[in-house]
Amino acid sequence: MLSNSAKMEARTAEIRLHQTSFILYIAIDGLIPAHGKGVPGLDEFTAALDHRGIPTVWLTSRTRLQMDAPRRRLAHTHPFIAEDGSGVFLPEGYFHLKPQTTSPRPRDTPTVRLGRFTCLPVAEQQPAAAEALETLAAETGVSVVSLRSLPPRELAQNANLPPAEAELARQRDFDELFFFAGASQQAIENFQAAGRNRSIQLRQRGILWSLSIGASVRRCVSELSKLYDRALRSHARTIGIATPGQETALFAACDRAILLTDVGDNKPDIPPAPAAGPAHPVIALPLRAADTWEQVLANLSPRR
Repeated sequence: MLSNSAKMEARTAEIRLHQTSFILYIAIDGLIPAHGKGVPGLDEFTAALDHRGIPTVWLTSRTRLQMDAPRRRLAHTHPFIAEDGSGVFLPEGYFHLKPQTTSPRPRDTPTVRLGRFTCLPVAEQQPAAAEALETLAAETGVSVVSLRSLPPRELAQNANLPPAEAELARQRDFDELFFFAGASQQAIENFQAAGRNRSIQLRQRGILWSLSIGASVRRCVSELSKLYDRALRSHARTIGIATPGQETALFAACDRAILLTDVGDNKPDIPPAPAAGPAHPVIALPLRAADTWEQVLANLSPRR
């Protein structure tokens, strides 16, 4: 049963959603760090989007639990995609619809309940990734250490996070974080090749690596966009916003794209490149210019 605060949050989100033309998918890891201050102006930007009734879906490599604090801080009431395309998390009562499923799907149920959220799982849930990491290490003879196996102090050091945040990082719903223990570059390449043969996704994050089975940003965006279209009874165009290093999978899944780069204010904006075939133009804007978020808002026009 929904709490009063959850009901109010759901009603507010539903009212704001009523007549939007856009759905924004924002890769937040380069904009809202796990600890420390976020990019200046982002809070005002998200408030302006809420005022316009434009939903913002966050995309992150972090976990469902790690999203609680930033979502509260920025009053984020919309869905988010966690663990690099592993699953879509819907706040309580956000859609008064049952999600439609597409095939193939690696489970019998279309949705699962995780914490306060209804989740559309795209990747296989734990312990599948943990077991796959163990199997892959045994088959290749490569030594790996999973983050969840570390004691608290070593966990915080390796995750480069405060202890409380590091504990949240280890409680993952889908993927498995690990690092290689003394492996050569050739051994790591052999490990990656073995993973590809098993259709396992391996992503490097500094000294850490992530292993998941079936994660797909494109599929997360597609599944969620279908729900928005059903709720709106029309197609809202999808716009991806990201910083360099987070854009590839997201931009391929969206109708339009905005890349926020750390160029100096004296450099001109990069104009949209002409679309070739199925590719979409990318608008490049400076990340830390005084009017960055105003420029982003200016690009949210049906005529653009």
